[in-house]
Amino acid sequence: MNLRQVRKKTKSIRNVRKITKAMQMVSAIKMRKTQQAEVEARPYQDTLAAVIEKLLPTMDKKTSKLLQSSASKMDRKLVVFISSNKGLCGAFHVNVYRFMLQINLDFSKTDFVTVGLKGSQFVARMAGKVIADFSAAKFLNEVSAIFSYVLERYLGGDYNAVSIIYNKYISAFRSESVEENLLPFEWGREEIEKRALRLDYVIEPSAEKIIEPLLKSYLEEKIRGAIISSEAVEHASRMLAMKNATDNATDIIYNLTLIGNKLRQEKITNELLDIVTAKESVETI
Repeated sequence: MNLRQVRKKTKSIRNVRKITKAMQMVSAIKMRKTQQAEVEARPYQDTLAAVIEKLLPTMDKKTSKLLQSSASKMDRKLVVFISSNKGLCGAFHVNVYRFMLQINLDFSKTDFVTVGLKGSQFVARMAGKVIADFSAAKFLNEVSAIFSYVLERYLGGDYNAVSIIYNKYISAFRSESVEENLLPFEWGREEIEKRALRLDYVIEPSAEKIIEPLLKSYLEEKIRGAIISSEAVEHASRMLAMKNATDNATDIIYNLTLIGNKLRQEKITNELLDIVTAKESVETI
């Protein structure tokens, strides 16, 4: 490698470092926005959960189809799989792929509603079936459409269960891949009994009339929360990946600079030796 090649590589690596640094800053801003969106949505979700927890012990499962086990005779499951449209986000996709393999998900008996092109590509590689893809538009704008489609297929008897798989945000440096049940609607019996209404309240309209709209709102918010959480993990993963890329580029530039200095010094030394040798040759003559 000569000095010109070293300088050319150093210049290109500096350009790469500028790009990765900019992507790191953009991802950090997006991550903070998704964190804020999750914080703002939490009070509504918590209130819905609290009301449902108090009403469920007084309810008969026959009052809502969402509380009943599926009448489907088909041994098939529907999974809403949330991923991303873009790469360059570290282990974001690898973690959720590995999780799906660890839980021994049977792709031959599972259909998928995908949110993110990377997820649909993975399902295709695993010979799974994607019945709907909501990756074209902004994910949060598709929440109602996703829920309506899933609910229609479940109530139509096409599937005996519906779940959602995504990367759950814990902190900027920590996340976990999870599978959460959507339908049939289930709640831990001990938790229900613990938080059940201990007093008689007058509910208008009746609890039987409001339980199904409440459940639908809760499940829709659960999908929305999963998408927000997944996006937060994506931006955090991309921020860390771009930070690592920036640091690596800085190390490469440092090493190339040392090599360039050595080559330049070697060139200067050789030129000085040529001058001295020529001078001595002239003086000898």
